[in-house]
Amino acid sequence: MSNTIELALDGLSCGHCVKRVKESLEQRPDVERADVTIEHASVTTTAPADALIETVKQAGYDATLAHPKANPLTESSTPSEALTAAQPELPAANNADDDDSRQLLINGMSCASCVSRVQNALQGVAGVTQARVNLAERTALVMGHASAADLIAAVEKAGYGAEAIDDDAERRERQQQTAQAAMKRFRWQAALALAVGIPVMIWGMFGDNMMVTDANRSLWLVIGFITLGVMIFAGGHFYTSAWKSLRNRSATMDTLVALGTGAAWLYSMSVNLWPQHFPMEARHLYYEASAMIIGLINLGHMLEARARQRSSKALERLLDLTPPVARVVTPEGEKSVPLAEVTPGMTLRLTTGDRVPVDGDITDGEGWFDEAMLTGEPVPQQKAAGDAIHAGTVVQDGSVLFRAAAVGNHTTLSRIIRMVRQAQSSKPEIGKLADRISAVFVPVVVLIALFSGAVWYFAGPAPQIVYTLVIVTTVLIIACPCALGLATPMSIISGVGRAAEFGVLVRDADALQRASDVDTLVFDKTGTLTEGKPQVAAIATTGDITEADALRLAAAL
Repeated sequence: MSNTIELALDGLSCGHCVKRVKESLEQRPDVERADVTIEHASVTTTAPADALIETVKQAGYDATLAHPKANPLTESSTPSEALTAAQPELPAANNADDDDSRQLLINGMSCASCVSRVQNALQGVAGVTQARVNLAERTALVMGHASAADLIAAVEKAGYGAEAIDDDAERRERQQQTAQAAMKRFRWQAALALAVGIPVMIWGMFGDNMMVTDANRSLWLVIGFITLGVMIFAGGHFYTSAWKSLRNRSATMDTLVALGTGAAWLYSMSVNLWPQHFPMEARHLYYEASAMIIGLINLGHMLEARARQRSSKALERLLDLTPPVARVVTPEGEKSVPLAEVTPGMTLRLTTGDRVPVDGDITDGEGWFDEAMLTGEPVPQQKAAGDAIHAGTVVQDGSVLFRAAAVGNHTTLSRIIRMVRQAQSSKPEIGKLADRISAVFVPVVVLIALFSGAVWYFAGPAPQIVYTLVIVTTVLIIACPCALGLATPMSIISGVGRAAEFGVLVRDADALQRASDVDTLVFDKTGTLTEGKPQVAAIATTGDITEADALRLAAAL
C-alpha cells in the first residue's frame, strides 16, 4: 500500500537540482509520484524512507526524514503562493535556518577567472555545501556549516581578500563604503592615465610620427618616465594582481593587461635608450598605448562600479522596510529599543503609521494593515486578536499590542531578502558556460598571442620585431574577458533587483532564463495587477454644474 513520505533536502540550489532529484525518485518502480522543491520532497511510494534517502544521495544531494512543515515561503514552488499563505510556525522557520548561509565581501576580483578561483577555493572548505561568487557585487554567498575564519583563509590562500560581516546593516554600510572608495579610486586613476595618454596620442598623430630621432630622443625619454609613473600609480593594481595570480599558478584579465602594457612600455624604452640596435623602421614608440589602455580599463571599472551600486538599491529598499527600533511594552511602561534587542515573546505596540518590526501575533486591539509588499493585495486587511502580522507591513489605521514570534533572520521579510540575495548570486546555464570558458580563456589567449607574434616574426615583412610587438600586444589587450565575466551577473543583479522593487520575486537565475521562452502569463487574481488606488481619469458634468463644482462636491462628500 502506498504512503506519502516527507523528506528534507539539502544541497539543492536551482531548478536543475530540483529536476534531477525529481527524476531520480520517479525512476524508481516503487515511486508513484514525487513533488520536489529546493528544500523539500513529498513522495508517494511503497518504498521505505531509507531507500528514498539513498536515491537522493546517489543523485548528489542530501536528504533526511521530515514531517510536513507549514513553511510556505521556502517550500512552495510558486512565490505568489508562498507570500499569500499563512504565517509559518516559528519552529519551522528556525529549522529552515539550521544550515547557515554566510555572505562574504571579496576584494581583488577582476574577471570571471577570478570568480572561478574563489568559488573553487570556498567549495574546497570542509562543511561548505555550496558557494556562489558574484563578480558584479564582489560578494560570495556560502551555504553550509564552515566557520568564517576557514572561509576567509581559503579566499586569501587563493590570492584575494575577504571579509565576513554578519550584521546586515553593517555589511551594507561596509559594502557601500568599499564601492564608493573603489569608484573614486578608479575615477582618479582613469583621469590620470588619460590625461597623459590622450595628449601624447594626439601629438603623435598630428605633430610627430612617434618615431625616435636624435632631435626628440630626450623628450620621448621624459614621456617614457612619465608613462612609467602612470603605470605605477594608475595601473599598479593590474601588476600586483597579475603577480599574485602568477604565484598561484593562474592567469586573469589583469595578467593580460599587465603583459600587454608592460611589453609595449619595455619595447618603447628599449628603442628610446638604444635606438642604434633597431632598424629605422622599427624605432616606433608605444608609450601612449600603455597609458591609454590603463586609462580606458580603469574608466570601464568605474562605470561598472557605478552600475553595480544602482542595481543593488532595490535590495536595499527591501532591507529598509524593517524599522530600526521597536516599542516594547514592559511592566515599567513602553520604551523604544533597537530592533536587534527584540526577542521572541516580547510584547510590542503598534499605532497608525507604524511599520511592523518583527513577525508576531496580535494579543489586543485591532487595526487595518497594508500587506501589499507581501501578498500583492492592495486593499488593507483588518486584523484583530489572534491574527498573525508580518515584518515590513504597515498599520494604516488602529492600535494593537502583539507578541513577537519570529525575529532577526527568521522573519518572513528576512527570508524574502535571503531569497532575492540568493537569486542575485545564482547563475543560469549561460552564465556557467561563460565561467567555464573564462577559466581557460586567459592561458589560451596568451598562447594565441605568442603564436601570432611568432608567425609575424618568422614570416612577416621587415621590420619583423615591430609587427610582432604590435600583434602580441593587440591580442593580449583586446582579448580581456571583462564583458564575458560581467555581462551575465550584471544583467541578473539588475533584473532580479528591479523585479523585487516591483514586488516580483525570482527564485533563481535559471527561472529568469526560462522565462524568456514564456508566451502566456496567467494570474490568479486581479489584485496582483492593479494598484487598488482609484484615480479620477475624467470628469463629465451636465447642466450648469462646472468641473470645479463637481470636484468641490465630491471632496465634501
